[in-house]
Amino acid sequence: MKVLLHPTYFPDIATFSTLAQRDVVWEVHDNYQKQTYRNRCYISTDQGKLMLNIPIKHVGGKQGRQKYRDVRIENEYPWQRQHLKTLQTAYRTSPYFEFYEDEFIPIFERNFKFLLDMNLEIIALLCDILGMEFYSDKSESYRIEPKESFDGRFLVHAKQEIDFEQVPYPQVFDDRHDFVKNASILDLLFNEGTNALEYLRRQSLSFLNV
Repeated sequence: MKVLLHPTYFPDIATFSTLAQRDVVWEVHDNYQKQTYRNRCYISTDQGKLMLNIPIKHVGGKQGRQKYRDVRIENEYPWQRQHLKTLQTAYRTSPYFEFYEDEFIPIFERNFKFLLDMNLEIIALLCDILGMEFYSDKSESYRIEPKESFDGRFLVHAKQEIDFEQVPYPQVFDDRHDFVKNASILDLLFNEGTNALEYLRRQSLSFLNV
């Protein structure tokens, strides 16, 4: 059975482990919610876990909630430059950062209009880099309890801990602080490089209960 997931910003390792081991369908008919991985990711820095957050254009008044697919990115603030600079500072001494850096620079040089479109393009790029299949299937409507796929949408919640039995790998600053668990896939890629895909395939998906 396919797993229903939200497209997120440089997804975490639990999500990419799911992508590496299961067929996936993308949820594209949900309402946008705050404090999720839709517009944020976490990386490991010299100070520990750090959040990279994308500013979005909020709607209010009579418009109320908006669909995820309608959420626009606030590009008047140079968040792309800030995110790239932060990644360069955090990972410039990692084993594989220089090898992959040029792959991601075009993402940070573009002004995407819609958050969902950008996240799907980022995931497609990551899959290509990792040598994985990119699943393009999307949900046809929103269902509280999907019947044709396993509901993995809970992985989108940034404040919700999951029981992820992740195997630690060397991180740039692991001599300064504890292992940063379930960071963005970027952290794994910059530290493990060509070993990243095999690592993802070895991780337990017990958190899915499937």
